[in-house]
Amino acid sequence: MSQYRAVKGTRDIFPGEISSWNHIEKVIHRVAGLYGFHEIRTPVFEYTELFQRSIGATTDIVGKEMFTFRPEEKGRSITLRPEMTAGVMRAFIQGNLAATSPVHKLYYIAELFRKERPQAGRQRQFSQFGAELIGVSSPEAVAEVIGMMMQVFADLGVTGLRLRMNSLGDVKDRMHYIKALREYLEPLSALLDEHSRERLDKNPLRILDSKNPEIQAIIADAPRLHDFLGASAIDDFEKVLHYLDEKDLSYVIDPLLVRGLDYYCHTAFEVTSSELGAQDAIGGGGQYDGLAKQLGCKSDIPAVGFAVGLERLLITMEKQGLLAHVTSERPQVYVVLQSHELVAHAVGICDALRKSGIRSIMDLAGRSMKAQMREANKMSAAYALFVGQDEIQNQVFGLKNLVTSEQDFLSIQQIIERLEPFSESSQKTSDE
Repeated sequence: MSQYRAVKGTRDIFPGEISSWNHIEKVIHRVAGLYGFHEIRTPVFEYTELFQRSIGATTDIVGKEMFTFRPEEKGRSITLRPEMTAGVMRAFIQGNLAATSPVHKLYYIAELFRKERPQAGRQRQFSQFGAELIGVSSPEAVAEVIGMMMQVFADLGVTGLRLRMNSLGDVKDRMHYIKALREYLEPLSALLDEHSRERLDKNPLRILDSKNPEIQAIIADAPRLHDFLGASAIDDFEKVLHYLDEKDLSYVIDPLLVRGLDYYCHTAFEVTSSELGAQDAIGGGGQYDGLAKQLGCKSDIPAVGFAVGLERLLITMEKQGLLAHVTSERPQVYVVLQSHELVAHAVGICDALRKSGIRSIMDLAGRSMKAQMREANKMSAAYALFVGQDEIQNQVFGLKNLVTSEQDFLSIQQIIERLEPFSESSQKTSDE
């Protein structure tokens, strides 16, 4: 065995697994299109201050989890992206997209990096899909983004999900609440774990997100953020819930729900799965109206978005048996050579079939006809096309259905005409 192994916290995705990823990504692309979202791709790394400024210097991500380096001795610090929203907003501002339209619907499927302890569904290199609606964050816009996320889950067949909702209010609301929360927790500081005591000084809101049962018992009687919200924030949140009702989406209001990044405000939401154990969040998001100004814009740009962890989604789908039917596309034709001397003819035949959109495989290892047929059946090819001296001379080839064992003798053009209606290119045309 080689001495080289994948870096801890990363994993290889082999061909047998790729079909599941492709299946999920195909649904994401289709649903995003239904909602009028357009794909965006940003660099894998950004200048470190982008994340320090947007995510928050007191967050665990910035404080402990970022992969940061300097490509040049005196150059600016660079960080592998730990999340996507800051990079998308940076691209939106730098690309001056606001000049082309007041509202932009953007979505992504991306690789992210965090220096975390590797565990099921949580790797140091991981994948997310998400969406950012920039230029508007009205209650109907928030409901639309949540609706898109939930439709992806529904179209994938995922069940048993729980949509949690809360309002974080505006900056003034949160400052009043943080003061009250700190006053409640400080007399109990001796009962807090080390992580929560650290958060009490820097940002007590994050204590509400603790998974420690002892901390959860302490915060059960803590003041509720909802009691500190202004009338406008309450009205907006109630409208969001009304639109979710109109979409027939079930949800629970969770007054302890806070998002782990500093740029969130007003509506926050999270989706959890009972299939994932203690770390049950599969995705979430919310409004972030002040992020653009934090990144240097003269005024705020309203926005709302979400992100979903693909590894956690895959675990959930596997446990619910939703990936058993997902297989790689099988070849339509396996070209079987009578002898290796005929390989040049097989190359030409495969080329003609492929140009017609018919998935075709031929032997490249000089194996016997018996071994080739064994391989064709192993790959679940639909047909075997036999190439021998007589077939080449008469330009008529045996085409055997490997399911029914029926066999016809046809020219290459006749074979193409028979199989083309079921080819990939024809299927795309019919779909369009």
